[in-house]
Amino acid sequence: MRILVARCTVDYEGRLAAHLAEAVRLIMVKADGSIAIHADGGAYKPLNWMNPPNNLTETPERWTVTNTRGEQLVIELLEVLSDVTHDLGSDPGLRKDGVEAHLQELLAADPSVLEDGFRLVRREYPTAVGPVDMLCRDAAGAAVAVEIKRRGETQGVEQLSRYLEFLNNDPALQPVQGLFVAEEIKPQARVLADARGIRCKVVDYAVLRGDRPEDLRLF
Repeated sequence: MRILVARCTVDYEGRLAAHLAEAVRLIMVKADGSIAIHADGGAYKPLNWMNPPNNLTETPERWTVTNTRGEQLVIELLEVLSDVTHDLGSDPGLRKDGVEAHLQELLAADPSVLEDGFRLVRREYPTAVGPVDMLCRDAAGAAVAVEIKRRGETQGVEQLSRYLEFLNNDPALQPVQGLFVAEEIKPQARVLADARGIRCKVVDYAVLRGDRPEDLRLF
């Protein structure tokens, strides 16, 4: 991973136009080619970013990043304060807690509880930015990417959105729909999912395990 701290301006041209005025920012370039620009705040979310596949052209004063859709990110480097590269090695990946992992197992065993006619293609279906929990086909044969969480929050919707971006580049799968599944889904996550064209589904872990009859559910 390359980590650059620089005083810079950033301009994005693509689905919209965006400009970041001069300031000191953190620029991360990951081994897969993804680039993220961060301020000193705002938690995990970058101010701007470009997912792979893309092409980075560098000069001492300017970085130009262009992706396959013609979107462009231009970073004007006014002053470089730090530029270091670290080899992080292979990552073992996120280990899910027992309930989330078991939820995935139960839903993979019977995807039809999510929707009539659902069938499993593969669990942990790989993408360039990590595996989506389940890839399914619906009753009409359309591909559906399913991301499963205990608590559905906006970062889970963002995660599924990234998977969908890559899956929809595969002609054998496209168009791929998204289904966000959790025991509880926060209102903000529902709003974001709706804006991204992602459906939401609330499941009851106890019912799926057979600990409580379906007709005793309160929702």
